[in-house]
Amino acid sequence: MTDRFHPAGVPITEDDATIAAALEEVSVPTLMMSMVHMTGDTSILRGPLRPAGIFLNEVQGFMSQADQAAVRAQALDVIRAYRDGGCRLPPPPSPETIHEMMCFLVGGDVPAEYVPMMLEEMELDGHDVRGFRWDREVSDAARRSFHVVVIGCGMSGLLAAIRLDEAGIPYTVVEKNRSAGGTWFENRYPGCRVDVGNHFYCYSFEPNHEWSEFFARQPELQAYFERCLDKYGVRDKVRFETEVVGASYDESEGRWSVRIRNRNGSEEVLRAAAVVSAVGQLNRPKLPDIAGIDRFGGPSMHSAAWRPDCDLVGKRVAVIGTGASAFQIVPTIAETCAHLSVFQRSAPWMFPNPHYHAKVGAGKKWALEHLPYYARWYRFLLFWPGCDGGLDAMRIDPDWPDQEHSTSPMNDAARQSFTQYLTSQVGDDEDLLAKVIPDYVCLGKRTLQDNGSWLAALKRDDVDLITDSIREIREDAIVCESGAVHPVDVIVYATGFHANRFLWPMEIVGRGGVKLAEQWGNEPSAYLGITVPNFPNFFCIYGPGTNLAHGGSLIFHSECQVRYIMGCLKELLEGGHAAIECRQSVHDEYDRKLQEALAGMVWSHPSIRSSWYRNDAGRVTVLSPWRLVDYWRWTQRPDPEDFVFS
Repeated sequence: MTDRFHPAGVPITEDDATIAAALEEVSVPTLMMSMVHMTGDTSILRGPLRPAGIFLNEVQGFMSQADQAAVRAQALDVIRAYRDGGCRLPPPPSPETIHEMMCFLVGGDVPAEYVPMMLEEMELDGHDVRGFRWDREVSDAARRSFHVVVIGCGMSGLLAAIRLDEAGIPYTVVEKNRSAGGTWFENRYPGCRVDVGNHFYCYSFEPNHEWSEFFARQPELQAYFERCLDKYGVRDKVRFETEVVGASYDESEGRWSVRIRNRNGSEEVLRAAAVVSAVGQLNRPKLPDIAGIDRFGGPSMHSAAWRPDCDLVGKRVAVIGTGASAFQIVPTIAETCAHLSVFQRSAPWMFPNPHYHAKVGAGKKWALEHLPYYARWYRFLLFWPGCDGGLDAMRIDPDWPDQEHSTSPMNDAARQSFTQYLTSQVGDDEDLLAKVIPDYVCLGKRTLQDNGSWLAALKRDDVDLITDSIREIREDAIVCESGAVHPVDVIVYATGFHANRFLWPMEIVGRGGVKLAEQWGNEPSAYLGITVPNFPNFFCIYGPGTNLAHGGSLIFHSECQVRYIMGCLKELLEGGHAAIECRQSVHDEYDRKLQEALAGMVWSHPSIRSSWYRNDAGRVTVLSPWRLVDYWRWTQRPDPEDFVFS
């Protein structure tokens, strides 16, 4: 077993001046939670110094500077006494006090149904509840004969491997890249970074107190997963630079045959009792269908296949697309290029995040490492604003009169707020403002976080934002439908991925010779996004209908899904079964409710003409409309009644 982290922090030995300096960088509301743990004094929760509310990325609770200073002064006395007393903690807060602390920290009510989920996420007792545990005796021979193949060693595949290792179940991870990290290995474009706060965007059981930025860049993210790969002993179970070509299920043996292609091009077959797909949705780059795309004579690249050998200095560069990748690329390269042309099909909605490029100071790192339970409450503080509170703004209210511009009072309030933010940056440039105000309802597509760098780049004299449709690409230029010709030396395609082509291009063949691609057609579906009828012992992580567009993080979702998958394997092995398969009726009823819910969400609104959230027929297949607390509850353990065992 690897060393566990210490939620109570490591002993404090620093002098008063060092501690006082560190406190200048902390989240004061979170600091107050640590003070309760250090003193056992709950009167802190009922005094006049308190957070006024909460908002995504606002970690000071809208407290005044004077109130923050007063808390820091009190905290220095508390920490001094704790240090000088040998860093001994009083008895832990009662469950009732913990709930009161949650409500205090967010400046509002935390409904009781959320408390168990948040306690599990925080791990205040240092106990990894999502870890695997057997309930009944399973022989070593039974476990050894149950080999699992995991496809992919990104964030979720690595997580599956860690849990399989805990269970003592043999496994092989097949990874097409030369190292771990998935999207954080492949996406190396300039400015690439995560858009979920990093102290939340890490495994719940493996926090990292050394992030250098609040929203870390790609190299640091990939390094985190590399460290986990080694810390949890997974590396020697991974077949790197190896790709799964297909998999087929043998009913007579109750085994999968997984066909893989090695780095030298040779193929072989791995036999497996179960297969876990962890291939991701944003995995296969998608190039636009533009006439002449192959005629371009200069360097060109997709954002997910960045060419580090391509020097942009002094070049005329075109970026096609204004989604999440372009949003990071454009401000990063704008100063480098001689001229930058940004081709926009639809403008992105965005909201302010002043911390988006901010560095984590030494004081914050010290607090995360030393102050009792500070890191766990800070994780809660980052999670809660994106924990279902914004879901109502994404629902379509059929009685709302102004469906052309918004979908509900909450959605309209978001539209007005985001529009005001955009307007405040553009100033009196009416032409640019007309281009950057989206023409579809707010929150209908991926909403981006901005610290002012996007519009600052677009306002430069050497940057053009072009909204004309592209007619063709020539050897040295891009030609628009208007006839305008834009000479370019380099083209960057920030045009997304084949998000709706799940598991493509692998061929997965299940019971009775059913091909998964044919069963799914244009509308892939899985029960809870995890299991599929006709495909026994086959499981998806980040499967259909599980992408998050309203909060949480994919790591949280993956931890839910992997626990559920491990529960299915546990049912198999403890029950002495060979196979587990989702009942068709269970799948169909779930899919009916899913589609009904998605139809009432803003992502399905008719004002949206293009979105990777939708398939070719315009239906949403990739997103989850569910509350996080509901999905967490549904995936705590599988219900045997939902499955057929053999």
